[in-house]
Amino acid sequence: MIVCFDIGGSAIKGAVASTASNVRALSRRPTPVDDFDAFVAALREGIAEAGARPEAVAISIAGVIEPRGGRAIVANIPCLDGRPMAADLEAALGLPVRIANDADCFALAEAVVGAGRGHAVVFGAIIGTGIGGGLVADGRLVASGGGYAGEWGHGPVARRLLDCLPEPLPAFQCGCGLKGCLDATCSARGIERLYRHIAGAELPSTEVLARWHAGEALAGKTVEAWLEVLSGPLAMVINMTGATVVPVGGGLSNDVALMQALDAATRPLTLAKQDDPLVVRAQCQTEPGLIGAAILALQEGQRSAA
Repeated sequence: MIVCFDIGGSAIKGAVASTASNVRALSRRPTPVDDFDAFVAALREGIAEAGARPEAVAISIAGVIEPRGGRAIVANIPCLDGRPMAADLEAALGLPVRIANDADCFALAEAVVGAGRGHAVVFGAIIGTGIGGGLVADGRLVASGGGYAGEWGHGPVARRLLDCLPEPLPAFQCGCGLKGCLDATCSARGIERLYRHIAGAELPSTEVLARWHAGEALAGKTVEAWLEVLSGPLAMVINMTGATVVPVGGGLSNDVALMQALDAATRPLTLAKQDDPLVVRAQCQTEPGLIGAAILALQEGQRSAA
């Protein structure tokens, strides 16, 4: 039995898992962002609620683990940021602790029990408040580098693409420190920046997309620019990894027509042509972070037993 947690900046979601398909939710708790002892106490409460001592604790978190030293980079939870998180939690809880990036957990969940079932290589893409991803091959997470693998949202790839559009657009500043990242240009906030530049108006991404659906020309130009910038890098990721399906999660994946448009824009740019949809909506709409973390810990347990 595994107790798994999906750690966010405002809430800790918990679950108990015995298999990939048997994941039972636990109570949700506020995240103590500034107090490590209180954070550990919240995890202990979740473990106690599980009703039995687990074999391990698995954690999905919006951050990465430095390959050298194992220090966590978790900007929105100061009490974890810079800490050797796995080692400290193992010492505090007295249990093995497995930590993975939330996008990696999402990708693993989709590959094992979601839209990627039956595919040898799955690239899970997050397109929402930010842009991220994870890569799974033969049902196993490719996680070298502590969670950096699959992070296609960062790097100034969009900077030159923006210059090649019929009407050049600026390379927007990204939170990672670079300019022209997909995260800054094609996330939900990126759609808002594109619309502001094209239309000269401030609107939330949901309203921009509503206007696109209604046929507004400026919203249409915004989505065209979004597709032009995003589809090429996504096709390149598909070519490099050999992925035969790209399940998409995150807020923008809820717009079915937008995902269909992204699939239509991306498929012609890939080397391996396929008639079936390639970019698809994720199927694990409920807590994929918990499911993926559970799968990861269960796989680790199987490897240890072998």
